[in-house]
Amino acid sequence: MTVIERINEINEVVKQIFDFTQANETVKADFEEYIATIGAKNIPLNQVEKIFLPYIFERRINDKSIMEMFEAENGSTDLVKSLLNAQSAIFEIKKILKNGFELYNLINEKTYKVLSLTKMTNFRGVYAGQYIVSRIFEYEGEYYVIEISNVLSHSQKEEAYRYAVMRLVNNPKMLYFDNPEKEEEIKSTIADMYQKFIKTFNTDIILTTNKHADDIIGAFNEGEDVDLSDKGCDISNYRFFHVKELDNNYSNFLENSMGGFSSHNETYDVAVIFDEKNGLYAVPFYQTFSKIFEDKNSVENAKACVEYFLTNDSIPNTILERVSTNYPNFMDVINEIMETSDTFEELIKKYKTEYLNNKIYSSATVLFCSKAFSEIFDFISEPKPQAPVITEKVGRNDPCPCGSGKKFKNCCGKIQN
Repeated sequence: MTVIERINEINEVVKQIFDFTQANETVKADFEEYIATIGAKNIPLNQVEKIFLPYIFERRINDKSIMEMFEAENGSTDLVKSLLNAQSAIFEIKKILKNGFELYNLINEKTYKVLSLTKMTNFRGVYAGQYIVSRIFEYEGEYYVIEISNVLSHSQKEEAYRYAVMRLVNNPKMLYFDNPEKEEEIKSTIADMYQKFIKTFNTDIILTTNKHADDIIGAFNEGEDVDLSDKGCDISNYRFFHVKELDNNYSNFLENSMGGFSSHNETYDVAVIFDEKNGLYAVPFYQTFSKIFEDKNSVENAKACVEYFLTNDSIPNTILERVSTNYPNFMDVINEIMETSDTFEELIKKYKTEYLNNKIYSSATVLFCSKAFSEIFDFISEPKPQAPVITEKVGRNDPCPCGSGKKFKNCCGKIQN
């Protein structure tokens, strides 16, 4: 099959998926609600694709994506499977090719040559050096770009890397998705760090508070000796409460991360755990959660604490397994508090399905191995450039007085504007 024939096949399937969203009553009603919610009810027909593509990949009905619903009704093919495995990431455009792009994925650190499903003339104004938020997929040995949802200029590098790291925080497996070499690097890092952790602390878990957790982790990372005698968990009354500083959003999560646990206003317990297979975890309220299985009435807000550990996506199934191993009454207490009758296997399947279906390493370990994370911390740590005081009139196309060799409009003139 030629490239043109493959592109026609792909576009035909995309059209079939769109027809499905209009023919299936459940999906059609949901799609209409979706476009009304985002204020796009009267969007022109030629703009529908910009809404339709993220809808079919990201919208879920009864815990199934629209693509999964299409597959269930129309049958699975190699192409449909490829579309189901499409990856959405942020890429730096390395080259504009005759029929596509050469892209560097800032998240998984892999370079792709991708073919466009439309004419390249549709990408006028898109240049090498820019960053694009895009969705690509592999089919029969070739990569294709199916969607470009945003374009950032080369001067928005910090914004691009912030976006990449935020995606990693929310979904750590993106670092090694479609990049087995990166996963091997992560495995090797975990193996080395685990041995170092055990040698340093003679245990794989340290119970402390948020006031000491940063010092323990920092000293470990730097290879320094750590005296734990004054860094234990000295909390006498265990209670669970909302920690607003843990509600990191896109605008402040990096700054909050740099502040660390110790910058939080209130004191709470933290377990620093090194899982031999998945990496380093810092788990807030771990000891509070454990105390529930000794005497649930002694823990304030016990039910909210249980719900936090079950529903928080950053807490893996292995943490629950660790606690359940220490407390044989684990499921009895969980079922009493949650008013359920689950087995442990049913509990994990209900709340931690993502961990059962995918290999997910700890966020801390993933970020440690991420070039994007190192890059963005350089941005934050470096002082922001200040525009020099220009005492003479400088033409936009004149050499910049700062001596950079660039034209004024492309250098300090840009800062002033």
